[in-house]
Amino acid sequence: AGDPFANPGYLNVDRGETLWSQPAGQKNADLSMCDLGKGAGVVEGAYAELPRYFEDAGRVLDLEGRLLWCMVHLQGRSAAEMIKNRFSTPERTSDLEDLAAFVASKSNGKKLAPPRKDPREVAAYRLGEALFFRRQGPYDMACASCHGEPGRRIRLQPLPYFDDPAQARAVMATWPAYRVSQNALRTMQHRLYDCYWQMRLPQVDYTSDVTIALTA
Repeated sequence: AGDPFANPGYLNVDRGETLWSQPAGQKNADLSMCDLGKGAGVVEGAYAELPRYFEDAGRVLDLEGRLLWCMVHLQGRSAAEMIKNRFSTPERTSDLEDLAAFVASKSNGKKLAPPRKDPREVAAYRLGEALFFRRQGPYDMACASCHGEPGRRIRLQPLPYFDDPAQARAVMATWPAYRVSQNALRTMQHRLYDCYWQMRLPQVDYTSDVTIALTA
């Protein structure tokens, strides 16, 4: 199957690992006390159990939402400034993308098992389900327009059918992903941002309840 470490996305993983333990922000703190759901500083298997409800944030958060919360509250960094650099460009990398790549890599081989015990986790799931089928915008499109029937494709690209658990797992388990077409690593937040753009909807906010619910 080839060497998985030949994937250029592992450069993001390496940068993210450095950022995790590198003091930053007004508090000159690292992220060793960031609790991703399995205890302060624990990254092994954390991504596989997100999104989930975090009591200290009072919200259901996905990986990027939780990383942003930790960077603001533990490191004293500006959320507005971090969101400006949420996605990398040919000129610069993104701390959030790199950190997401590092944390996600620590769930390689783990079964996706986001919790659905707290009522707010259930509510996020139900909101995501409703949004998936909600037709909207000038093209009257929904997520289901592309992913609600088997055998659909855009040009030569097959589109996963999300009612098929095998196809859904194959998609969700491979993000963050290095996109050759963009010469960059992209996250699920970027994927949903791009989908909303392609549906010609208003720009969806980064780590909004909408994007997190759809991920759930």
